[in-house]
Amino acid sequence: MDAFCRLSGLDPLWDWNRTWYTANPDLTQCFQNTVLVWVPCIYLWLLVPFYCLHLYCHDRGRIQMSCLCTAKMVLGFLLASFGFVEFFYILLERSQEIQQHMVFLLSPIIRSMTVILALCIIQLERIRGCRSSVFLFLFWVLAVVCSLVPLRAKIQLAMDERFTAKTTVSLVSNLLQNPCPVKDASFLSKILFWWFTGLVVKGYRTPLEAEDLWTLREEDTSHKIISELQEDWTAECAKIQNPRSVKKTLCSKFFAQLLRKLQKEQISGFFLLRTLARNFGPYFLTGTLCIIFHDAFMFAIPQVLLLGFMRDEDAPLWKGYFYATLMFLLSCLQSLFNHQYMYTCFTCIINTDTQKLMDFVVYFNAVWLAPIEIALCLFFLWQHLGPSALAGIATVILIFPLNGFIAKKRSKLQVKIQMKFMDGRIRLMNEILNGIKILKFYAWEKAFLEQVLGYREKELKALKKSQILYSISIETFCAFFPKIAFAMFGVYVGLDDRNVLDAQKVFVSMALINILKTPLSQLPFAISTTMQAVVSLRRLGKYLCSEELKVDNVSKAPLSSENGTFSWSAEGAPCLKRIDVRVPRGSLVAVVGHVGSGKSSLLSAMLGETEKRSGQVSVKGSVAYVPQQAWIQNATVQDNIIFGREKLKTWYHRVLEACALLPDLDILPAGDATEIGEKGLNLSGGQKQRVSLARAVYRKADVYLLDDPLSAVDAHVGQHIFDKVIGPKGVLRDKTRILVTHGMSFLPQADLILVLVDGEITESGSYQELLSRHGAFADFIHTFASTERKESNMEPVSETDQEQVPEDLGKLTEVDKARTGRVRLEMYKKYFKTIGLAIIIPIVFLYAFQQGASLAYNYWLSMWADDPVVNGTQIDADLKLTVFGALGFVQGVAIFGTTVAISICGIIASRQLHMDLLINVLRSPMSFFECTPSGNLLNRFAKEIDAIDCMVPEGLKMMLSYVFKLMEVCIIVMMATPFAIVIILPLAFLYAFVQSFYVATSCQLRRLEAVSRSPIYTHFNETVQGASVIRAFGEQSRFILQANQRVDFNQTSYFPRFVATRWLAVNLEFVGNGVVLAAAILSVMGKSTLSPGIVGLAVSHSLQVTGILSWIVRSWTDVENNIVSVERVNEYADTAKEASWCIEGSSLPQAWPQKGTIEFQDYGLQYRKGLELALKGITLNIQEREKVGLVGRTGAGKSSLALGIFRILEAAKGKIFIDGVNIAEIGLHDLRSRITIIPQDPVLFSGSLRMNLDPFDTYTDEEVWSSLELAHLKNFVSNLPDKLNYECSEGGENLSLGQRQLVCLARALLRKTKILVLDEATAAVDLETDTLIQSTIRTQFEDCTVLTIAHRLNTIMDYTRVIVMDRGHISEMDSPANLISQRGQFYRMCREAGLV
Repeated sequence: MDAFCRLSGLDPLWDWNRTWYTANPDLTQCFQNTVLVWVPCIYLWLLVPFYCLHLYCHDRGRIQMSCLCTAKMVLGFLLASFGFVEFFYILLERSQEIQQHMVFLLSPIIRSMTVILALCIIQLERIRGCRSSVFLFLFWVLAVVCSLVPLRAKIQLAMDERFTAKTTVSLVSNLLQNPCPVKDASFLSKILFWWFTGLVVKGYRTPLEAEDLWTLREEDTSHKIISELQEDWTAECAKIQNPRSVKKTLCSKFFAQLLRKLQKEQISGFFLLRTLARNFGPYFLTGTLCIIFHDAFMFAIPQVLLLGFMRDEDAPLWKGYFYATLMFLLSCLQSLFNHQYMYTCFTCIINTDTQKLMDFVVYFNAVWLAPIEIALCLFFLWQHLGPSALAGIATVILIFPLNGFIAKKRSKLQVKIQMKFMDGRIRLMNEILNGIKILKFYAWEKAFLEQVLGYREKELKALKKSQILYSISIETFCAFFPKIAFAMFGVYVGLDDRNVLDAQKVFVSMALINILKTPLSQLPFAISTTMQAVVSLRRLGKYLCSEELKVDNVSKAPLSSENGTFSWSAEGAPCLKRIDVRVPRGSLVAVVGHVGSGKSSLLSAMLGETEKRSGQVSVKGSVAYVPQQAWIQNATVQDNIIFGREKLKTWYHRVLEACALLPDLDILPAGDATEIGEKGLNLSGGQKQRVSLARAVYRKADVYLLDDPLSAVDAHVGQHIFDKVIGPKGVLRDKTRILVTHGMSFLPQADLILVLVDGEITESGSYQELLSRHGAFADFIHTFASTERKESNMEPVSETDQEQVPEDLGKLTEVDKARTGRVRLEMYKKYFKTIGLAIIIPIVFLYAFQQGASLAYNYWLSMWADDPVVNGTQIDADLKLTVFGALGFVQGVAIFGTTVAISICGIIASRQLHMDLLINVLRSPMSFFECTPSGNLLNRFAKEIDAIDCMVPEGLKMMLSYVFKLMEVCIIVMMATPFAIVIILPLAFLYAFVQSFYVATSCQLRRLEAVSRSPIYTHFNETVQGASVIRAFGEQSRFILQANQRVDFNQTSYFPRFVATRWLAVNLEFVGNGVVLAAAILSVMGKSTLSPGIVGLAVSHSLQVTGILSWIVRSWTDVENNIVSVERVNEYADTAKEASWCIEGSSLPQAWPQKGTIEFQDYGLQYRKGLELALKGITLNIQEREKVGLVGRTGAGKSSLALGIFRILEAAKGKIFIDGVNIAEIGLHDLRSRITIIPQDPVLFSGSLRMNLDPFDTYTDEEVWSSLELAHLKNFVSNLPDKLNYECSEGGENLSLGQRQLVCLARALLRKTKILVLDEATAAVDLETDTLIQSTIRTQFEDCTVLTIAHRLNTIMDYTRVIVMDRGHISEMDSPANLISQRGQFYRMCREAGLV
């Protein structure tokens, strides 16, 4: 029965959690739709034979039909009919998936047949004289009782829906209240896009908001699309993995041979295309049909007007009016089918993810249609010009390879070079934003600025070459048609003197040559787009086919590993070897070892994150994972802890208390409702780790994998967490816990200890067992027995600089907001100012010259057509042909000049705007990065800069060319029919109104689309960084759903933005076609007084008016839409900036600081205006070569002192002097480059190891190797294949956390400044390495001033002074010995650490 219900998508038949162990008991849908329906029916059908026998044996005489009996029969048949209606409805509507609705199909038919049986029994009882029937009474009672449960469920559902409608979020409200009107639109409204008018009107009246947009249709949502694709793609992937099946799927031997030559990634691209075609092919075929009709009407227009009416000079006027009207109708139909094609293509487009595939969908039809269109044009030209048309064919054949070569070169430049540098730039920017704090500490902004600008220059160089090639192709394209005309007309008049070029031949030929423009322009682009799409498909297919984490890496059984060998990649060297361990349920296992010994890799292997080479790993039950570097979401503290689960208040409070988070929540502005910045920017290291631990504890999992969670917390907090959470008496005491730790104080309480050396378990056993063996572990314990782990506490919450109202205290991140209204004039001024007036004015004159040449070219042709025929020939044909060819050549040169000039202007502007954006971002203070999601910034550097690079110049190019073309057309039309000005002027005003009407909506939609794109980047970035945690907690589906929701939200603005262009084009072209009709009628009326040449010129040009005006509005809209990118890039120009990096003419000595003295004078610091001071009146003198330790509880202000010294936060009051120089009066880089910090978070950047140590190439290789040796990394680096040139991955992920911390130490040793700040510098290293590091610091920095934020108290016991901080004040300050003797706060901390 369960399988039967599951087939129909229902729950199992019975679920105790739903019926008994719940506050709101209910029966499952399966039970309601089967058992409760079938029980009364079974009762009736089983007993009816016996009851009929009883009636047969007891005949009491017939009873007459009464009103009551009739009512029973009528109601019974109505009841039965409902079941039959339901049955046939499912049968008809769900015929394709009938197997999935068997429960819903069988139950109503069984119920209806049973009711009919009951009615038959009623009649039998009446015939046999039975007045009262217990048999039927029991049936009806049983039926009613069984119906009460579903009835109650339906009432409850209705009540829940009513409640939900009141309390749901606005998005769901929109789903109910703001559906897309296209679904209910009439046929006429759909083809004319009138259903969109409401949104345009609304956008014109008031700026559109996200709430005004329509929700996506169900068939367009990511969930629907992905679910349809998933099954097909899985099947295709299986075929790719099996080459034999690939060959079987291809019919011909040719394809089989071809595929053998292709690489796997190419095959995957082919299969991806086939999957997409299978799912979205019908939409594409519909669009193809539309474009075929469009082409048919396009060719019919010149045939109707020019070949029909103009051929017969004696034709009556009514024929002219008829042809004009017919031309109008054909133009309208052409417009309709063209825009329906674009709209249908969009249906496919919203289902793809890459720009290249989007272009491919639109332009692929041109690959096969364009050659057909070219052939048809040449066929009609042959009909009019005879063999001379072959000259046109020869010109096409000669020039076409050139266009193909240019397209190929440009494609290579764009795909392989420009995209490569752009990807590199964006990747580097992502790393810069992730490690911005390190950049500021080390004053490395300039080095990375130069790296980004290096990528940018190479990108712009490739773009410049691409644009020059594009300009050549445009020139060849635009000068191509005069060349075709020149070749055909030249051959035509040269073959025979009696070949006369009259108006009919000239303008029919020119109309056909104009038609040629579209296929010849589209074909190279379509081929280029197809090639780029093939590359995109190949890359996408390769990515989608790449190996994923294998589910069988970890089997479901008690936690164990048998002879396991693991590596991080299939080809890489093993990171773990011969791992053999069995963990009893409920035990605490400690994993210890040196830095890089494989401790974190062991946990990753248990999670299935590594490649299993051999052996077996088993983990039974649910898993919770705490990574070594806490992964924190950009959400509230509460959301980070409950992590998608329901909030259980008692358990939640217990978790907070156990993880020592309650005191931190008192510090946070809005308690657990405080929003945490990206990657926990506004939390201390200890707070992040405790939130990460709380997330795991709250989960109530069976197995806990804890990767050194106590490394970033105070000793007393660490002990509290161990006692309350991890230890034998903690909340996880009954759970299986694998704890990676460097703290020896916890080892005696572990049930099992694993000692890892170079990826192998060398020793295992309990604490006492290992000591009794007198091995390496016992030696290590005896050596460091007196050393007690002491973790530092970190800075209090870092706040933003902006004042906020109290209710917004918990809000940190600023959402990407859309501006409203038209783009301000200042943005255009800003853009054109970066280009310069000296370049803009010549470009305008160049455009005027180009259009003047075009006007002269067309007018000369009309004069040639009007030239009288003398003795069957035209005089001076050679001269006319020469002038005609020269004007065409000049026109082509002018086009090339204007195109190149605009492209270069665009590059000049985009270079400057990108540099301004980059400098503005890098010069922003840390508070800016804490409240601005990296997705917002990456969006500016990626999509917006790309729009400024390409879209804005392209829009300007198009708009200027069409404006000047319109002027030319107006001059020609008014020369022929001056009365046309009466039509042209109102048309100009109407178009101006439509432009302002439309742009207001379109521009706002562009902004909303840009704003809704940023959360996609942010969420994706966050998800990738936390992938291992998400997988460990089994939350993949939730994060995929969230990603889909963000994409859907983006599509709600992208969809209307696209439809807006269709709405504009259709309506403008219909109005324009009416104007062309009027112009054509005027020409017909004035036919007797006008020369054929000028009439032909005017009529053929009037056909272009509609398209030109439409393109002007659209290109201007594109410019305004994309100028929004300039506006968004410019947004960060007005935000708060740091002080100057360098002060020119500074008298700061080159060797400053020479002594390293630090003096605080009544120093105060605050994280945000209006908040309490984090440091209050600090007065302190630190002498040269003095070693000072800073200790204190969380939020005491220790790290705030470090932030103040580096001027990460500026002083609220007082001053800091270093060697007698007020640091507020010198440049930030002058300050930060002369002092050094080893920060808490070890951040590396992608690039060579040497670049990470010395980005400015200031030091020699010998100095670098020396620093690595002192940092105990020389052996490790020497064994790397590329040594100093070893490529670090993004964030240094291919090094362990401890190794990254040692690289940071090597940086400090390389710089070796007079002042060193240690901010929990050795938190991630083992005790032995820590001892070596402390020894290095003591010897190498002996003549330096050292400030240490203490994490292990024993490391500062020999310091000159210890400063105890408490709530922003210095509560104690003296030598360690004196402070202990005073028995104050420091004494208590030492006692907790076991040092006294």
